[in-house]
Amino acid sequence: MNKALIIALHDIRHQMRQGATLLWVFVMPPIFFYFIGTVTGGFSTGMGGGAATPLVVEAASPGFMQQQIDKRLRENGFEPEWLEAAAESNSKDESEPSRTLTFSNDLSDQILAGEQASARYDTEASSISRNYESIRINRSLYTVLADITVADAQTDAVLSAGALAALDAEPRIWQLDVGPAGQRQEIPSGFEQAVPGILVMFTLLVLLTSGASMLTIERKQGLLRRLASAPISRAEIVSGKWFGRMALAALQVGVAIAIGTVVFSMQWGPDLAMVLVVLAAWAAFCASAGLLLGSLASTEGQAVGLGVLLANLLAALGGCWWPIEITPQWMQFAQKLLPTGWTMDALHKLISFESGAASALPHVAALLIGALVLRFLAINRFRYE
Repeated sequence: MNKALIIALHDIRHQMRQGATLLWVFVMPPIFFYFIGTVTGGFSTGMGGGAATPLVVEAASPGFMQQQIDKRLRENGFEPEWLEAAAESNSKDESEPSRTLTFSNDLSDQILAGEQASARYDTEASSISRNYESIRINRSLYTVLADITVADAQTDAVLSAGALAALDAEPRIWQLDVGPAGQRQEIPSGFEQAVPGILVMFTLLVLLTSGASMLTIERKQGLLRRLASAPISRAEIVSGKWFGRMALAALQVGVAIAIGTVVFSMQWGPDLAMVLVVLAAWAAFCASAGLLLGSLASTEGQAVGLGVLLANLLAALGGCWWPIEITPQWMQFAQKLLPTGWTMDALHKLISFESGAASALPHVAALLIGALVLRFLAINRFRYE
């Protein structure tokens, strides 16, 4: 063990002298925290609270129905702006996706005459937002339809704004309280998504690239052949390399947690100790993966290229870049099969869901088993030249 620790100390000292390592450990993570956190900050807008969604409503002479429709749209998270004609919609904020709800002319007169009134919703929002907005639009309009039916049945006179107002003033006998199950109120977004996600990604990226490339360089320069002539076993050499990479991962995790907490006000939830256990298991997995890649790669270029490719692919599919809840079903299924997915799911359970420390135990077990398997393979594939 003493020989392994000496190798580990030498490796970490050598790695900390590399400018690229210092760049990716200390400089790039906060930059990516800010960029990804800013980009993903709007994924949960309108799905669990937040600002109302701007909506242009085009209707020529809507009559007394305008007030009731406006009320129901606002209850479902929209901020309607009523316009008489499409030509007047040029005043919209061009930075917002175009959302237009168009009604047929003389809406109130059509309803009073028993004629069919039409409504069309057009939007330039993304497919996920579009589907959710359509649900809210339909809920608003069907509620208005129910208001019309009940108000018309309760009044002996012609349906009017007064009849609808009287209906709104009546107490609701039945109340439906809808809320999310569990602790989390909305999907992780902003820095709550970015800080853990980029931390997981960069730990993998640094240990796959820097950890693997250093092994190929030492093999090319003949440093590993010198160790072959020393009274030290293959397992001790690999263990020393593994401890060196674990020390680098511990430094990166510690720096990222400090920056995320101080600069981006990241809240790590009530089970910080278990969060650290998950990150330690993830670091162990990444250290073993880096050693295996370094043993398989023939050149430094291969190690760096494969490391970057694998890190980005696993980060994207594992939910490091964006909330996995907004992705298609096949990606949500794929996340469950990937080590990045295990880690991100465990962190979200602890930080966002507040599901308790026990909820992350299966993820930690899977990561540790994976680390042991990869370490075993790295020992068997280790080459001195």
